[in-house]
Amino acid sequence: MPDPTDAPEMPFDPRQLMRDLKAFKQSRPGRSMWELAVTFLPFVGLFGIMLAAVAAGHWLALSLTPLAGLLLLRLFIIQHDCGHGAFLPSRFGNDWTGRMLGVFTFTPYDCWKRSHALHHAATGNLDARGSGDVDTLTVREFHALTPVQRSLYRLYRHPLILLGAGPAYLFLLRHRLPVGLMKEGWTYWISAMATNIVTGVILAALVWQFGLLAVSLVFFPVLLTAASTGVWLFYIQHQFENAHWDEGKDWSFHNAALMGSSHLELPLILRWFTGNIGIHHVHHLSSRIPFYRLPEVLRAYPALRHMNRFTMFQTFGTLRLALWDEGQRRLVSFREASRLAANAA
Repeated sequence: MPDPTDAPEMPFDPRQLMRDLKAFKQSRPGRSMWELAVTFLPFVGLFGIMLAAVAAGHWLALSLTPLAGLLLLRLFIIQHDCGHGAFLPSRFGNDWTGRMLGVFTFTPYDCWKRSHALHHAATGNLDARGSGDVDTLTVREFHALTPVQRSLYRLYRHPLILLGAGPAYLFLLRHRLPVGLMKEGWTYWISAMATNIVTGVILAALVWQFGLLAVSLVFFPVLLTAASTGVWLFYIQHQFENAHWDEGKDWSFHNAALMGSSHLELPLILRWFTGNIGIHHVHHLSSRIPFYRLPEVLRAYPALRHMNRFTMFQTFGTLRLALWDEGQRRLVSFREASRLAANAA
């Protein structure tokens, strides 16, 4: 875990950097469609091969689940770029590509696009938590809870819930309704219901062709592999010791975007499968940059490589963090929060 005293000084003016990054915003339609093709076609082909093999009794095909899950995750990253208007030049192209992909990722595009926009607009703002975030309490808020409420929050922040039951609930149940947007108009109801219907028709056709057992054994593990990996990525993007949170007039979008988002440096093959989403500090500062151009930014601004940098193995240490200590301005564990409270008493 990085020591907060080792955190590098801010090497950029975030506002100026955001202006400079406009040079990388232009999407390349040919490249975008290539990225879609080399992700969607292998996923559909691999999923079909797994279904046929399992239906024929070849259980070894289930060993391909991690690969299929990573391809599905990459489809979600492309859908994510569509939501930011970054994947294709036109809004029409982005929106309908995103809606099509939402059928496969189990994520209603218009609902997710709205909630994710709220997340970007309020990252690191203690006064605007709750939209598309991992719920995070301050130490003071946690100690003000009842014992039952504290136990529930501890349960919510447990890694088995965050990376296991949580993603399953999110993608299998919560996304079936426009939760949080039910009173925001028919657009979000249509998005959720249309996605449910089309996905249901596809699954029904697969069950008719391959049988319920084969579809269940292939579909659920693949979806949950993608979901859990995606939530793990989302967690480390903003949940690390030296993250950046402020409230009221002290909060700045530009500072929170750059300093409150991590750079997860993954092995090359995982960078491909995750669509460079680990370069999250750049993405949050300028979300219109296509995912395949994010490495260009690091080459142009080498100092960004070292800001909030984590390796894959360092991310697991962040899972113990659960509370924002406003005095120390860093995330702490439950144990550390209890120790600090005892010392203060």
